[in-house]
Amino acid sequence: MTVVGSVVAVFLASLGIQRLFDQSAVADRSDLGPVLLIPGYGGNQASLSVLADRIRQSGRPAMVIALPGDGTGDLQEQVAVLRQTVDDAYSQGATSVDLIGYSAGGVVARLWAERYGKQARRIITLGSPMHGTQVATAGNTLAPDACPVACQQLAVGSSVLRPLADKPVTVPWMSIWTEQDQTVVPPDSARLDGAVNVPLQSVCPGVRVSHSELPTNHVVTSFVIQAISLQDLTVPTSTDC
Repeated sequence: MTVVGSVVAVFLASLGIQRLFDQSAVADRSDLGPVLLIPGYGGNQASLSVLADRIRQSGRPAMVIALPGDGTGDLQEQVAVLRQTVDDAYSQGATSVDLIGYSAGGVVARLWAERYGKQARRIITLGSPMHGTQVATAGNTLAPDACPVACQQLAVGSSVLRPLADKPVTVPWMSIWTEQDQTVVPPDSARLDGAVNVPLQSVCPGVRVSHSELPTNHVVTSFVIQAISLQDLTVPTSTDC
């Protein structure tokens, strides 16, 4: 066999191995596995430490993912890190994983789910600019040199977000956002076709929660804990406030 033939054979074999893995790593949605939390723009793991601790207190293993660089680089590179983390969880014996994405971390989860969604039992996102945010659009327009790659990709109508705009999610998904969000503008950019959409104030009128408070607010935390349980994924009611 020629050198080129050998390289092709190895490549095809690797594809076969990957397909075999992808077929086996399907979430058992009747079983609770680890919870993986994805930070937002800037990759601040501390922003999700309170929520991760609360999940651990409920009896679930939880880990906040470290994003490459400072979390402002290419979202597709962040997707690759998430993919590896999920693969590692399954290789270590997990029967399912739940994902929680905060802010841009939810967009990373959305991009990942487009190809690997069958590996997630449930996905919960908090204040995620699924359709972009005008803050990033303005930054990209007014100060492009100060708008890193992820900033450009989070602009309304970006080449990364546009292909997903009209696609409903196929994974059990809850998207929570606050109408007082001044980072994700408009706040209902977090709305997803096919998801359980939860505008916080429509369930709990009068509650005041900023974008940065979403991962630590006690009401939001209670919604998340319920959403990653074995109960049906439904819109919370005022009694849950």
